[in-house]
Amino acid sequence: MSADKKIVLVTGGASGIGAATVHRLALDGVHVVVADRQVELSHAVVMEVEQAGGSAEVCELDVAEPGAAAAAIQTIVAKHGRLNGAFNNAGITGPTVKLLDIDPQQWASVLAVNLTGVFTCVQAEIAQMVQQESGGSIVNTASICGLVALPHATAYNAAKHGVIGLTKSAAVEYGSKNIRVNAVCPGFIDTPMLAKGAGANQQVLDKVVGQLPMRRIAGASEVADVVAWLLSAQASYVTGSAMPIDGGWTAQ
Repeated sequence: MSADKKIVLVTGGASGIGAATVHRLALDGVHVVVADRQVELSHAVVMEVEQAGGSAEVCELDVAEPGAAAAAIQTIVAKHGRLNGAFNNAGITGPTVKLLDIDPQQWASVLAVNLTGVFTCVQAEIAQMVQQESGGSIVNTASICGLVALPHATAYNAAKHGVIGLTKSAAVEYGSKNIRVNAVCPGFIDTPMLAKGAGANQQVLDKVVGQLPMRRIAGASEVADVVAWLLSAQASYVTGSAMPIDGGWTAQ
């Protein structure tokens, strides 16, 4: 592999926005590490990338497992000598219930993946980027639920608000090290995760679409394009941002 080929980690890379981003980055000539606990799906994504002439590999990773993110990055660096970028995208939906009905274990599970999992990834990624002294770019998946609150999604809302706070803190603390940290805030995107929520009920989904200024949900590739831009040198002066990709939802 070329010494100047970028090495980028994508967590939650086996499906949805993560998989779309893997394909988008591979088109840009990046070597992508597809990190997910769904190993078979990860291998399928890597095969598709390689068949299209791109470069990728699988890394089994459960971001909620203590120490797993640091170990994964250590393995990547041992193999490739560097980590140029990361897209911390792994996440789960959580319960769709009112605050008083949330089970403490449900709360803990959502925070473990959607916030603590992002934190452990960011911490390990920045530690490596500081050590290699060449900087890097990190993008975290927040949500419109990190900017506004949707009803019956307390744990998810709290976690995604936390991701934005984490993103801004990391950007402020490590900007002088040439490390950029940004967040994307997707709205209603055509992914398996949406299918588990509003998409599972066509009437609910139709109502949501009717409330969107652009009157449609987005494809995962539309988020992937923004992530790829934030990871690239074209966004060299962008850090600490929480960028809505929501068809105008949060502008209302």
